[in-house]
Amino acid sequence: MQFFKDRLNYLFGSTKGRILVAIAMIAMTTGLWGMLSGPMAEMGVRDFVVRLLGMKMLPVEREGRIIILYHSIAMAVIAIETYMVTGLIRMKAFYRTASNVLITIGYMLAMVFGLAFAYFGHNWAFHGLYIAGLTLIFFAGVLLTIGLWPWDKAWYQPDRQYATTRSGLDLERVAFFATALTTVISALFGAIPGSFYGNGFQTFLAENIIRYPEKTTMQYSIIGHLHIMLALIAIMITLIIGRWLNFKGRLHKLAMPLMILGTVVLNLGVWGVVTPLEPIAHMIIYVGATPSMLAALFLLIWSWGKLVRDGTAHLARPTFFQKLRALLADPLKVGPTWQMLFMNFTTSGIGIFMAVRLDEIFRVWPAREERIELTGHWHVLSAIIATIILFYYGDMIGLKGRLRQLYGWGLIILSDIAFAAVTIFEMKRLFISEATQQPLVNALMYAMDGGLGLLLLLLAIVMVWRLTDLFRKKGRWSEEKDHELSQEVNP
Repeated sequence: MQFFKDRLNYLFGSTKGRILVAIAMIAMTTGLWGMLSGPMAEMGVRDFVVRLLGMKMLPVEREGRIIILYHSIAMAVIAIETYMVTGLIRMKAFYRTASNVLITIGYMLAMVFGLAFAYFGHNWAFHGLYIAGLTLIFFAGVLLTIGLWPWDKAWYQPDRQYATTRSGLDLERVAFFATALTTVISALFGAIPGSFYGNGFQTFLAENIIRYPEKTTMQYSIIGHLHIMLALIAIMITLIIGRWLNFKGRLHKLAMPLMILGTVVLNLGVWGVVTPLEPIAHMIIYVGATPSMLAALFLLIWSWGKLVRDGTAHLARPTFFQKLRALLADPLKVGPTWQMLFMNFTTSGIGIFMAVRLDEIFRVWPAREERIELTGHWHVLSAIIATIILFYYGDMIGLKGRLRQLYGWGLIILSDIAFAAVTIFEMKRLFISEATQQPLVNALMYAMDGGLGLLLLLLAIVMVWRLTDLFRKKGRWSEEKDHELSQEVNP
């Protein structure tokens, strides 16, 4: 009995354990439900998995299934970010514990019973438990927001190397607070339309209605919810990485006010799509996105500079290649900010280009091509956020030596090959005709599937290693549990 008690205490009572459980559940869900994708269907894998597991896959219910699948994975990602925030930021023990407990129960209920309802027959008790899970996650977010309240003088920052006001108000904590608060509010963008099921609201995928000349308020709300929640998840992981790397100095003092401003304005723009401000809402969104992206750029410049300085401190006049070697010495430290830079070439830059030239280029394309671009854009952004989380987790569990190098560079190379292939596939109509595209499409599919498949294999190896470690009496899990107090920040 003590065997199970010790391991359950680690898995659900420590930051690393909770993150491990959530990553494992995401990995299993992604791996299994990935077998239902288009390429797998072409190879006959999808039909085999559906028959083997007894899934109910009515075509008319496809949109509803996909939405529940996306929410199930997203809730686990938000739980991981919550664990990271409560492990990095000082707050009262009640808010830390309550947030972690509620969001753990919530995402597990949402994931298990949501997928059971959507894919294995419609047991409406399961749907009720799915909604209950989402509700618990919402209240966990409310408690986390209260716990992050930055105007309590107990949390003021005395170190002037960090962004503060003259009175000592910690602007980084304000940025965390603003992100958590707007996430809770923006969650209502999806919850309110969802409450109108059976009263005029029907399930739809945003990419399927993008060319409708007129959209309802509920449809605008769902589209806004989709965009802002993904943006806020990205903003939160940027703040988490900055805290992990101990971002400070002049660039930190510039970045935090920009991040706060960008977060607030971005949300105001998205909320505006369901108000009379709708005609100018996108302009407000662009204004809000720019400061946030600039803050992330400042984090990149600072972190790369620090890696170079630390790696060449023993050299009087390091050469360019010595600086480059120092920068690339630790893939887990350079990886998150590299992915943020790479994101500009695969999502942010592409999205801005598409918005600017929407009528001149993209609306001239067949609707299917624009739909491919939209879905690829959202999926790549989500996957880049997932890789950034995995970089931090790899460092958190203490990967060292050759294993650290293999894990880190595997994440970078495999994911970027897949993401680059997706981006070329999205934009292929700019440089190749439909009549001659097939050889290129085939090559891109191999790169996409190969990169993502090997990436999932790498993650599976890490998960199996961590699982087998749990069966050791004095495994790594035991060391992590013993050092939990030194790993988490206490008030």
